[in-house]
Amino acid sequence: MTGLIAFREIVLKVHSRCDLACDHCYVYEHADQSWRARPKVISPGVISRTASRLAEHARDHALPSVTVIFHGGEPLLAGPDRLRLVCEELTRALAGTAALDLRIHTNGLRLDPRFLDLFAEYGVRVGISLDGDRAANDRHRRFADGRSSHPLVLQAVALLRSEPYRHLYQGLLCTVDVANDPVAVLDALVALEPPRVDFLLPHATWQTPPPRPEGVPDAYARWLLRVFDRWERLGRPVPVRLFESLLSTLRGGPSLTESLGLAPTDLVVVETDGTLEQVDSLKSAFEGAAATGFNVFDHTFDQVAAHPGVRARQLGLAGVSGTCRRCPVVRSCGGGLYTHRYREDGAGGAGFDNPSVYCSDLRELVEGVEGRTAARESAPELADPAELARSQEELTRALLARLHGELAADPDWARAWELLTGVEDADADALDAVLGHPFTRTWVLEALDEAREGRLDAPGAARRLAALAAAAVLRGGLEPAAEVAYRDGEVYLPTLGLLRLGEPGTEGRAALHATGEGYAVVRAGRTEHRFGPAAGDARWLPVRTWRAGPQQQPVALEDLDPYRNCFARPPRLRLGAGEADAWRRRLDAAWALLHRTVPEFARAAAAGLSTLTPLAGGPRAQGWGEAGRHGPGALGVPYTAGVRETALALLTGRRRARLRALTEVADLYALDGAWEHPSPWRTRPVPVSRLLADVHERVALEAYRRATTTQEPGGADRIHRALDRLAQAPELTVTGKRLVEELRWELKAVDA
Repeated sequence: MTGLIAFREIVLKVHSRCDLACDHCYVYEHADQSWRARPKVISPGVISRTASRLAEHARDHALPSVTVIFHGGEPLLAGPDRLRLVCEELTRALAGTAALDLRIHTNGLRLDPRFLDLFAEYGVRVGISLDGDRAANDRHRRFADGRSSHPLVLQAVALLRSEPYRHLYQGLLCTVDVANDPVAVLDALVALEPPRVDFLLPHATWQTPPPRPEGVPDAYARWLLRVFDRWERLGRPVPVRLFESLLSTLRGGPSLTESLGLAPTDLVVVETDGTLEQVDSLKSAFEGAAATGFNVFDHTFDQVAAHPGVRARQLGLAGVSGTCRRCPVVRSCGGGLYTHRYREDGAGGAGFDNPSVYCSDLRELVEGVEGRTAARESAPELADPAELARSQEELTRALLARLHGELAADPDWARAWELLTGVEDADADALDAVLGHPFTRTWVLEALDEAREGRLDAPGAARRLAALAAAAVLRGGLEPAAEVAYRDGEVYLPTLGLLRLGEPGTEGRAALHATGEGYAVVRAGRTEHRFGPAAGDARWLPVRTWRAGPQQQPVALEDLDPYRNCFARPPRLRLGAGEADAWRRRLDAAWALLHRTVPEFARAAAAGLSTLTPLAGGPRAQGWGEAGRHGPGALGVPYTAGVRETALALLTGRRRARLRALTEVADLYALDGAWEHPSPWRTRPVPVSRLLADVHERVALEAYRRATTTQEPGGADRIHRALDRLAQAPELTVTGKRLVEELRWELKAVDA
């Protein structure tokens, strides 16, 4: 059956009764009472059939691993012998098919060395339910006669924390009650040093809403935010899955819990009689809500996966209510736990097509965590150009290391790599200069693409790496000489220039080294000729430079590098001396125009600009500057553009380049949803990446147009509307939202 999402997690009910009488239990105290008709303990036949069905499912879907959670009721009531049989059957069935991750969730009352020795033998990790300190725990988790369970649970946790069982300790699960002291609850849990803490909202629906003292609509959010604040003050001493899930989604990552986020469910429940059901919490909604009509004897797990109720929880954004789809926090809250959306009737209609009964709490919680952490969680590259440059260089290094993994066995590559690593030890700045050259990244990515397609030119890659190493050696004035291989009579030294070492069509090798006046070529043990800044050798074509201002670093006017063809339009061939001088004068005049009209944007455009490449063809109607594909710091400008067009090319091109560089090293938005947004400049809705790029460029363009009295009618209004839409975009991360706020402040300055 196609289109199914495989089950990777199985909840196996090994016992259907419990030795506590918790008054908030969804199994015994809520709408579905099907437990009464089920066997108390799972039978050997159900165990065996479940194991074979799971192995079949894992084989059919090529699952690398599956998780089985022993549950109840209270699973320890099944006894060690029955649990051993479960472990044996599952281990045997999954051997050679998929890794088996066994867990048990228990109240801990019966946990003793007999169970723990068994769990150690099969690697069964243990999670324990505990609602905090004694006062909090005894509010609900009592024996039927009213006795406290707290001392016995603490004994179980102490045993679990001791050697040799500590490695089995999975964590603690706490059900929230807003009548409890949140600080005391967290402190009590942290004191037990759990590997993880889970906080769960009590199961409720619109028909049976959760208790809200004094009718406070966000009581649960307030309680959890007090826990969060305490957790932060303590230095996040243990992982808290609820909070870590929110922090993950706010950064653009995945949800880490079923109760939040839009990830599809991949869980199925096997009851003690072999009945296959949906997620257990549905028992809170109505009698039979979790039922599928299937069982392990007559049906496969794939048949359950195709059940409409299961599929409804695998639709992501399309599976939440219309109200939720329009909410800016939907990617983090995911509409809440599916069960908590249920209502018998109402504006949203009967069923689960409603916001969560905890909707107000969830929004307040997400926004509260975001507001408390946004400054720290935002990528530093957004505010610091130097940090952006460092991250870009680290990315290039990581990609180059990946390419090294493809070519390490090639002897020419290995020699060049050894030289490169030697340069790093001797003069890291010299190596940084050549690795920071934008077209180094372009070359590495092109080579990696070729490697994936099985057509990598190993000799060509080795020549480029040797040239990189040689350029670093020459820049650093290092010894010994660096050997390069040339082809067609010439070799390009990134950031330095093009050296002609032979006639066209010839190949060979030469050693290059630094001299007091520049550089020299050595072959057959003697210096053949000198070249470089002071040598004036006709066989040497240096990379020209230009400065955007007296305080700016020189910018390379790159018309030599063979990998400069990373723009939409082709690059110009090598400019003549007169052409280069004329281009510098136009660049000077264009930069002066920007500093006169939009000085703040001009200074921002200069930050990070390292390379300008003249492009063929004339200027286009709008947005003339081109950011190089995967060439950080590079900008392509039409050579024939006039001063005004060149100014716009520098302005808009740098805005594009900066945004592209940011997206390469920082998550501005998540890519796991189908969101599209109306755009004031386009006829059809666009993804957030397109809308953000349009606004990012047009804010600077609007500032320039106003300063030169050529503004577009209604241009600022369109930008404001687009910013408002972006502010409500669920897929923006905390870094993306801070960028939107930055753009809003820029536009406010323009409006002023």
